[in-house]
Amino acid sequence: MSLSSAINTAQTSLSNYATQTNVLSRNISNSSNPNYARRDAVLSTSIVGAQVVSIQRAQNQVLFNQSITGTAMASGQQTLLDGLTNLKSILGGNDYETSPAALIANMRDTLATFSAKPGESTLAQSAIADAAVVANGLRDASAAVQSVRYEADQEIARQVHTLNELLARFEETNTAVYRGTKTGADVNSHLDERDSLLKRITAIVGVTSVTRSGNDMALYTADGTTLFETLARPVTFEKTAGFSASVAGKNIYIDGVPLPLGQGATTSARGSLQALVQVRDDYATTMQSHLDEVARALIVTFAETDQSAIPALPDMPGLFTWAGGTVPAGATLVPGLAASLTVNPALVPSLGGNPQLLRDGGINGAAYNANPSGATGYSAKLDAYVQKLDSPVGFDPAVGLSPSISLTGFAAESIGWLELNRSEAETSAESREASRFRTTEAHSNMTGVSLDEEMSLLLELEQSYKASARLISAVDEMLQTLINAVR
Repeated sequence: MSLSSAINTAQTSLSNYATQTNVLSRNISNSSNPNYARRDAVLSTSIVGAQVVSIQRAQNQVLFNQSITGTAMASGQQTLLDGLTNLKSILGGNDYETSPAALIANMRDTLATFSAKPGESTLAQSAIADAAVVANGLRDASAAVQSVRYEADQEIARQVHTLNELLARFEETNTAVYRGTKTGADVNSHLDERDSLLKRITAIVGVTSVTRSGNDMALYTADGTTLFETLARPVTFEKTAGFSASVAGKNIYIDGVPLPLGQGATTSARGSLQALVQVRDDYATTMQSHLDEVARALIVTFAETDQSAIPALPDMPGLFTWAGGTVPAGATLVPGLAASLTVNPALVPSLGGNPQLLRDGGINGAAYNANPSGATGYSAKLDAYVQKLDSPVGFDPAVGLSPSISLTGFAAESIGWLELNRSEAETSAESREASRFRTTEAHSNMTGVSLDEEMSLLLELEQSYKASARLISAVDEMLQTLINAVR
């Protein structure tokens, strides 16, 4: 090897060292950045030795696709679990102490005590007070359910706005990747940013990514709707000003196609949007229908009937009444009934009512009075009410629970329905989060930065630098010797 070749080789080695050191330094500085993919300086042999020809970005597309799919599933499941947990809290949390089932059970016990001592005015007032607690509990629960729907609707609007912003940024980054790839520029930073945006997008709405020529990427939802292809497609949603049992929420549209809601406690939702719609339009509305059916059954159970020998007057609201002012006919859901359920004012002492009318009847006039003599020992109606609470009545089968069951049984079954779904959702959330974590960790192990490895490579480069420096020093001494010899 000539001296000039040796010096050229040494200079090339130093240049390689500088480039490799720069790459390693960048890797080390981004070791805690989960959106950074490790870089490698790729060497190629030439007549002057090894040369850096490109900076390659570590990637594993299979694991990355699995990780974003896991992110979408875990996000949707956790969002659904949060919604069901909010619904559970409406009923008092773990013990369901403020649930209709618990409140009705307390009222039933008070009625049974009152039935044993029908002449006690304080027991009559206690029975009315417990009935008021039941009515207030149903109204409050109904309002809280609609609040959950409203909050979900507001969160949908916020996330749709965020999604459109992410898609706009994704479009800019994807364009930079495509143009840079075509011109041979370094697009690694843009690829990192694009992957980061994709992770955030898929947490909101699950997507399938397709990489085309020139590193161009297209995004499609789980049902095949185009979310991004060269240009970001619009995601639109109209907020609802307020909710009631009769008000339905608006659809989310992606490029004009409605986004379906998730299905089941182990939800089919991919991303938080589908799960939010599921909470708003499925679970919350079903819980509202349960409350409405409990309220309807209370009105029917405590309704007054014509006591004439040949009844001619219709049944009328007794202990409980509502905005409709009638006794609902048939086992048919009346949407929103629970929101207006109250204790009949004719029984409330503070409103000038007489609590003893619960024992005797006659809230709606003399024709409905079962104890016209006013006997203080009369308890037949009170006994009948207690028995009715535990006797089968008809419920609308459309609400998804037993169509023929006691009122107390129906209220308890509603709790069972909610707890079953919440428990399944919790188990699935844990499982899907574990799966997401494993795939994300595997992808990070393949593409992320290990400080130990980078520092080890840095030490190797240091040795290479020393060798190149010694070579230059040796060549310098040889050249100096030649120059001295010529002199």
